[in-house]
Amino acid sequence: MKGIITMDHGSGYGRTSELIEALFLKYFSGSSLAEQSDSAVVEGSSLKIAFTTDSFVVKPVFFPGGDIGKLSVCGTVNDLAVCGAEPKYISCGFILEEGLPIEDLEKIAVSMAETAADCGVSIVTGDTKVVEKGFCDSLYINTSGIGFVRKEYSGIGQAEGLMKGDSIIVNGTVAEHGLAVLSLRNSFENSIVSDCTPLNSMIHKCLDTGAQIKFIRDATRGGIASVLSELAEKCCLGIELDEDSIPIKDEVQGLCEILGFDPLYIANEGKVIIAVSEEDTDLVLATLRGTEEGKNSAVIGKVTNKHPGEIVINTAAGGRRIVDIPAGT
Repeated sequence: MKGIITMDHGSGYGRTSELIEALFLKYFSGSSLAEQSDSAVVEGSSLKIAFTTDSFVVKPVFFPGGDIGKLSVCGTVNDLAVCGAEPKYISCGFILEEGLPIEDLEKIAVSMAETAADCGVSIVTGDTKVVEKGFCDSLYINTSGIGFVRKEYSGIGQAEGLMKGDSIIVNGTVAEHGLAVLSLRNSFENSIVSDCTPLNSMIHKCLDTGAQIKFIRDATRGGIASVLSELAEKCCLGIELDEDSIPIKDEVQGLCEILGFDPLYIANEGKVIIAVSEEDTDLVLATLRGTEEGKNSAVIGKVTNKHPGEIVINTAAGGRRIVDIPAGT
């Protein structure tokens, strides 16, 4: 579609219907959405339900490796998957700025539809609102998701039974999403690409091994440091990290050093931290490395009874330092 978003597109009348039918229904297929009812009525299950919601406000909305649409679907799918749920249904709400090129909105809708199809989820309901120019930065997206949890996976995100000797695994190189967006904002010339990707297939392959997986969490805002801090604090145990074992691309490491950033704190959109029993570590690692999303997986640390509630990293220089809990910026 050509043109730009106008206030008429938020009127609830003709232009709103035109936008929904010519753009969203074109790409978000499904009988529930096509009915344009006030609610989507979907098939249920006898299993437990996982329900999550998230809002996305990235700037710029297009970045190397993805866009705000792909990000919104991946983020919601991954939040469900780390709880042991099989993602099934997604809602999406759009806040659109007056003047947004409709071609940009269409690209984002296409990206969302393609990502949802890759994940095996259906976009079943949605909403659009238009705000005056200057009251929003291009567009914001809220997505909510529903998934079904098998009994044996219930509580997988609660770190139950975590103990000394358990392994800490990350499924690949870290800090790429945050630096890809930062580089574009500041016109840094590099080849860093966001790791934005759905992880539900990879996660369920790991769970289906029957390994003693104690904890899974996606390392988005605050990076892997934030997740590990939460884990150590929740379980009153310590975590020992090995800096040399943390996978990070040379270009990412180099930019972090130039800017004075610690890659442990930088956002990811395709990485999870997994805590697994010592005896099942090799099984989970092999399973992860057999997937595209986990081919660079590595054991980066161990759970310890020492320094409870704290993370200590053994540095490449031979020293030791405490990884502080992120306080925000």
